[in-house]
Amino acid sequence: MSQEHANKAGFETRAIHAGYEPDAMTGAVNPPIYASSTYKQDGVGGLRGGYEYSRSANPTRTALEGALAAVEDGEKGFAFASGLAAEDAIIRALTAPGDHVVIPDDAYGGTFRLFDKVARLWGTAYTPAPVADTDAVAAAIEPGRTKLVWVETPTNPMLTIGDIEALAILAHDAGALLVVDNTFASPYLQQPLTLGADVVVHSTTKYVGGHSDVVGGAVVVRDLDLAEKIGFHQNAMGAVAGPFDAFLTHRGLKTLGVRMDRHCDNAERVVEFLVGDPRVTEVIYPGLAAHPGHDVAARQMKRFGGMISFRVAGGEQQALAVCERAEVFTLGESLGGVESLIEHPGRMTHASVAGTDLEVPADLIRLSVGIESIEDLVADLDRSLG
Repeated sequence: MSQEHANKAGFETRAIHAGYEPDAMTGAVNPPIYASSTYKQDGVGGLRGGYEYSRSANPTRTALEGALAAVEDGEKGFAFASGLAAEDAIIRALTAPGDHVVIPDDAYGGTFRLFDKVARLWGTAYTPAPVADTDAVAAAIEPGRTKLVWVETPTNPMLTIGDIEALAILAHDAGALLVVDNTFASPYLQQPLTLGADVVVHSTTKYVGGHSDVVGGAVVVRDLDLAEKIGFHQNAMGAVAGPFDAFLTHRGLKTLGVRMDRHCDNAERVVEFLVGDPRVTEVIYPGLAAHPGHDVAARQMKRFGGMISFRVAGGEQQALAVCERAEVFTLGESLGGVESLIEHPGRMTHASVAGTDLEVPADLIRLSVGIESIEDLVADLDRSLG
């Protein structure tokens, strides 16, 4: 499909067709896996299609990057070996020693670790702020020094909602860029670049890949100057998606729309069950009218996603027991796959923030609701709650 048609097509059409034309020689409708590290040149500097070495570019990765840009309504996409590799490239490309970044006060533990244990030692400082409170974000900005306002929305694991449009204005007024981690929402439910964000980052391991069989990350931008900086660092640092990983991620992206609809359907039914259960003390889901960020989420998201957090009566020990008793919900880290997962953030994904301002409640359980039969998921939770 031509780029012109891709720009006008619906989401599902872009996810399936953007970034790749059927192979000219064979007509293959899927991009081949180009398992090649190097490429024959037609004379010194005579590159075929611009390919010389697969760290710099690989045709399988190029197809994925084109599709990622299309579904995020961006101009340029970049595929990385992991979500954290993508985040690291953003930090190094867009900040320098002495600069400052505002991050969520309930950021993903790996993101916090990257800022606290790596970027800070390199010389990039950070200040946590609640993404739902624009006044607090504004107060955390250091004029002239803050280069990035970094937002997750929904956040991980507290599912806090940030107003992307308002935060973009705030960041730009301060001379900073707005970076949005769109992993939890996915490009199907939310497109931050259309709301004013400058950079979108994903762990494509999650909903984009969707099958828990490949690790990857992505960055998408509209501004070509930013694209040049990100592209330089992608090549210079080398944490790129290999051709097999790019192929699997691209394959997952093609079904993102239909999967997300089922994730959302199932999550809404699970929330309905949990809200009515006396063994549960709090349900955190942006689709609930009582959620503080519900109105903003309704405005900037297509639906409310497949992630749910909840707290249980009985404290940490009961939360651990619920996780251990689950059977259809697999006890494991990560999220966004076709299978449902359950985890205890305080002991698992967010252990790195224990003892900090970002520490999560000990009685909190996080669910990644998959696409299984909803009756089985509800029955499993009912049994696990004891």
